[in-house]
Amino acid sequence: MSEMKRVIGLAIAVYVVVFGFAASGQSVRPLPGDPLTGITSGDFEEFRLGLDDFSEVETVEDGLGPAFNGSSCAVCHSVPAIGGGGVVAEVRAARRNEQGEFVELAPTSGSLFQIFSIPSHTCQPIIPPEANVIARRVPIPLFGSGLIEAIPDEMLLARDDPDDRDRDGISGRGAIVTDIATGQRRVGRFGWKAQHATLLAFASDAYRNEMGITNDLFPQELAFGISPEQMKLCDPIPDPEDRPDRRTRRRGIDNFEAFMKFLAPIGRGPIDDTVRAGEALFTSVGCAACHVPALQTGPSSNPVFNSKVVPLFSDLLLHDIGTADGIRQEAATALEFRTPALWGVRMRRPLLHDGSAPTVEDAIGFHINEALAARTRFLALPPQQKAALIKFVMSL
Repeated sequence: MSEMKRVIGLAIAVYVVVFGFAASGQSVRPLPGDPLTGITSGDFEEFRLGLDDFSEVETVEDGLGPAFNGSSCAVCHSVPAIGGGGVVAEVRAARRNEQGEFVELAPTSGSLFQIFSIPSHTCQPIIPPEANVIARRVPIPLFGSGLIEAIPDEMLLARDDPDDRDRDGISGRGAIVTDIATGQRRVGRFGWKAQHATLLAFASDAYRNEMGITNDLFPQELAFGISPEQMKLCDPIPDPEDRPDRRTRRRGIDNFEAFMKFLAPIGRGPIDDTVRAGEALFTSVGCAACHVPALQTGPSSNPVFNSKVVPLFSDLLLHDIGTADGIRQEAATALEFRTPALWGVRMRRPLLHDGSAPTVEDAIGFHINEALAARTRFLALPPQQKAALIKFVMSL
């Protein structure tokens, strides 16, 4: 076992001991990375197995590569705890023609260009010279993902207003995608472009795209510019590479799904009169029109997901607020992004999809188009009120 795996194993052991202490009735302050409160012992075992897999450093023998962005999920999702965000940005590229239309460089491999490769530069995807749109995306925190998955499509579509029927300048729309895990048409909610509707699809996509490990849902290797003949030399391991564990019969993608499903959201920070005043201003200037304070899960046989209020501060819809990266993906146009959830934002830096905003005020300053009116009202606030609104956001 490598030194890295020993360290990870120790960290997981400590985590389990701490959680066990809390479950025994002792008082332990909840920490980022904790599981949802109230899960059963069976759910916690799935969460623990998922955390183990999520943290494991993959090797070439496991199927890592030939092109990849990280050797484990935790490499990118680790701030402020495993399952959070990170600063390791992926790179995407595309081409916009003379008419301004989006053109995929290769329809079969999408827009992703991994930054590492195995075993040599001959397996490294290279952005071609015809690409004139280059974008970076930082990882999105995964806290509370199971609650987000449990929000019914109907609740999201009830807020759908693609034609701005109410003439408020905001025209969010649900990202209707085909869920590769079920084959059903669903409302996407995971990823910057809301390109996935379920955690299993999201996990499977990341396993193949970010680590190069093929699986039942994504069985083909993804590496732009690598021919099939060259791929055989770069990656001799038969696909799919994610095979069920002999003991548990669970695939890696099943464990990733379970970890994200039972991962708790980050709770609120301190709330005082200034924070409460800032929350009222957040609503009055129009931020809450897209950063909806709370949605609700539907009926579920699992009590932790059954009709729960989800204070995520997002409508999970696609909007054009002038911050998009110029990449078209699934249902999202090149100008659209899914509204980022703000819960836990106080523990994130930098902000926006490419990390270009060091502060909340900087992030607000980039908002235009559908968010222009809200930004204008925010900028017009007296300094004390502006500070109160920012303090509210930093309490989330």
